[in-house]
Amino acid sequence: MGEVRSTKYEVRGARGAWRALAFSVGAVVLAATLASAAAIDVLGATAEEARECALFMLTSGLVSLALGWLLTRAAGRVRGGLTLRQTLGAIYALGLLVAFANVAYTAKLMFFSAHDLGLLAILLGFALVPGLAVAFLLSDRLGVTLGALGVGADRMARGDLSARVPADGVEELRALAVAFNAMAAQLEEAEARRTEIERARRDLIAAVSHDLRTPLASLQVLVEALNDGVVDDPQGVRRYLALMEGEVGRLNALIDDLFELARLESGALQLDRLPSPVQDLISETLERMGAQAGQKGLHLGGEVVGDPPPVLVDGQQVTRVLLNLVQNAIRHTPADGSVTVRAEPAGGEVRLEVRDTGEGIPADQLPRVFERFYRGDPARSREAGGGLGLAIARGIVEAHGGRIWVESEPGRGSRFTFTLPAAS
Repeated sequence: MGEVRSTKYEVRGARGAWRALAFSVGAVVLAATLASAAAIDVLGATAEEARECALFMLTSGLVSLALGWLLTRAAGRVRGGLTLRQTLGAIYALGLLVAFANVAYTAKLMFFSAHDLGLLAILLGFALVPGLAVAFLLSDRLGVTLGALGVGADRMARGDLSARVPADGVEELRALAVAFNAMAAQLEEAEARRTEIERARRDLIAAVSHDLRTPLASLQVLVEALNDGVVDDPQGVRRYLALMEGEVGRLNALIDDLFELARLESGALQLDRLPSPVQDLISETLERMGAQAGQKGLHLGGEVVGDPPPVLVDGQQVTRVLLNLVQNAIRHTPADGSVTVRAEPAGGEVRLEVRDTGEGIPADQLPRVFERFYRGDPARSREAGGGLGLAIARGIVEAHGGRIWVESEPGRGSRFTFTLPAAS
């Protein structure tokens, strides 16, 4: 791809050089024509004198142009090159020398005196000095801009992606600086994303390793105890087998959650969207979680406000969201508390919320509650959940085109809210 672009730019450069040469030839012809017309109108020259003047100017101009073109082509092949200041000085000096050669040639053919030619040479020689001074002043400003670009490129090459350059100077250099800064910003953003992805990958591996190691270690201890005959009575064996079954169930639940999260993040989750009454979704959730809430002595209830329309969703997936949120609320609400599932219309959406009277979430933890494996309090054991339920809930809601957020105050409970599109 790089070779194709390089070839394309070389072709464009060659075409541009030929266009510049054609434009220069046209300019010489036009200048000679206008000068001849001016000689007739202003100086009162005859037509014959004007034709001779035009012929002299065309001859010297085209010869000078050809020599200049050959010199620039030859200079482009010289390795090493000149500095910007030297290049501008050489261009200005070459221009004056070409002007002097043209004037001297034309004056010689038109029989100017040697005295006049000498004066003309002195004047042109003097003009060379301020001309070179102006060229050096211009090159100094251009050199500063190009130098800043070079410093910025060098910083980026050393890994400093925060490098930026001032966008000033002539239009072409401003455009180059703007393009450089845009490229640097894109590279910096890409590097930040790569760093964040790498951090998330390390955290995921560490969390999965921990959550897999713990039940596996428990299983190993239980199996060794059975093999070593630590327990031999039927009741003790059944108790150990029940513990092993619980650990296997936790492993299966973790693996299922990981698989579901992977499908969500890869976009592979297929949603079977159908119009679903929110009353049915809430009723199913309350029915399935009622026993768990009753065991903890909690009041679990539902509330539907304002006759919300059906939602266009995958009912099974949305029920999973509600189950995750209600289970999370039950887990963090003390006995005699309450958990309420509420629904209400909100424009072209339906807003659902799960509100509890539990312990609440500290403000500094709110931005992270939907992260994978985030449990907030490091002292919480894995029995408090695998840390994937809220991440899965967010993925399912966003896959439906909705939003999910949390509001909480420590000691006053939490409120998880999400939106779903209404069925048209």
